Amino acid sequence: MTAEREVAIRPLTRPGDLGWVAMKHGELYASELGFGTGFEAFVARVVADHHDEQGGGPQAAWIAEVDGVRAGSVFCVRADERTAKLRLLIVDPAARGLGLGSLLVREALRFATDAGYKVMTLWTIDKLGPARHIYEKLGFELAACAPHTDYGSGLVDETWTRRL
Repeated sequence: MTAEREVAIRPLTRPGDLGWVAMKHGELYASELGFGTGFEAFVARVVADHHDEQGGGPQAAWIAEVDGVRAGSVFCVRADERTAKLRLLIVDPAARGLGLGSLLVREALRFATDAGYKVMTLWTIDKLGPARHIYEKLGFELAACAPHTDYGSGLVDETWTRRL
């Protein structure tokens, strides 16, 4: 019998949260997709931009914890006056299957709706099946696809959208 695990979603506000997001993306995308440090640098820029643009319109970010340990994240940032952008959804492999990805995306959707955004968009790649499943389950629709060559060959960029 396994003990029930304590799951919590909290705002990304603690020291170490920003670095954890960049590090976890770098490690996970390297091990699962073969991405190099260029991807981790890209994530670090997104994280830094989020931190630096706190006054640039409604935006927020969250950390998922399992038993008090960071296990996932998601960001909701302003794309324009009407559009929120979902960014940097990640769930640690050790915490997969607990529903963290859906909880994080739902939190971002709730925030975007409350902030008055009308649409949420996101970018992903075709190889991220579990994330794509979450997006589809929560009402996102695939809006565009294009070949992707920045971090490896054989990848396809995908843009998904959802009305709020």
